[in-house]
Amino acid sequence: MKTIDTVTGLRIMVARWRANGERVALVPTMGNLHAGHLQLVERARKNAHRVIVSIFVNPMQFSNRNGGDFERYPRTLEEDGKKLSAMGYQPDIIFAPSVQAMYPAGFKQEARIEVPEISNILCGEFRPGHFVGVATVVAKLFNMAQPDVALFGEKDFQQLLVIRRLVADLCFPVEIIGIPTVREKNGLAMSSRNAYLSSEERERAAVLYQTLQQAQQQIESGERDFAMIQAQATAKLSEAGFQPEYFEIRRAQDLQLATDMDEQQVILAAAWLGEARLIDNIVMESPD
Repeated sequence: MKTIDTVTGLRIMVARWRANGERVALVPTMGNLHAGHLQLVERARKNAHRVIVSIFVNPMQFSNRNGGDFERYPRTLEEDGKKLSAMGYQPDIIFAPSVQAMYPAGFKQEARIEVPEISNILCGEFRPGHFVGVATVVAKLFNMAQPDVALFGEKDFQQLLVIRRLVADLCFPVEIIGIPTVREKNGLAMSSRNAYLSSEERERAAVLYQTLQQAQQQIESGERDFAMIQAQATAKLSEAGFQPEYFEIRRAQDLQLATDMDEQQVILAAAWLGEARLIDNIVMESPD
């Protein structure tokens, strides 16, 4: 496993693989790897001959709601390398570029990519510009690594939809694979931001997934007053010490408001607990 920090170095390696007819997978991350990331790498190895894990804390996708979030985001490249090296399915390359390598002109001056409609709702409403940053950096990584397949976690459901739309609209020849959320024993979705939680908050954070499950049970039992379900869930989270941003039942296809006619729905939530912004979701088939 090699660590490469330049675009030129990455392209040289990929060109060699391409010349040998090898299939390439990319696992984009911002580092501070956990079991969910490692599962992406394992799945990537099953879908390609060569695997690239990118580790890059992307300044373009950070909001200003919590000042200094970009600066304090955990950077654990050495520890991440050890975790990947210990895997039975370790990647071939860690691509760990600097901000200068990714944005030579400075990220505030660089061209940007926007995926309309689904980028400005839910998380996009509370983090203006976030998905522009996501779409832009993913497009750059696709151009740099030229993968056949890229893998993303389903915990970031809205992000996954943005990337699928990006690939379709811009005709990237990349297969996108979503991997189910990996959870801790108490149900909390694994996230690099869980490091911001105290031990007490980490246990309490499980209420978020429990609230999603309760909403799912209400819908599956026949309740169709989605507004009531959402209001009850928001109140429950507030009572548990969260600061909810949203709790929504949406159409899984495009995140528009859900109806009884939708074949697949998704329940999504975002809430602050202490210094951590937590997101989670449950995808479900419509009982109708």
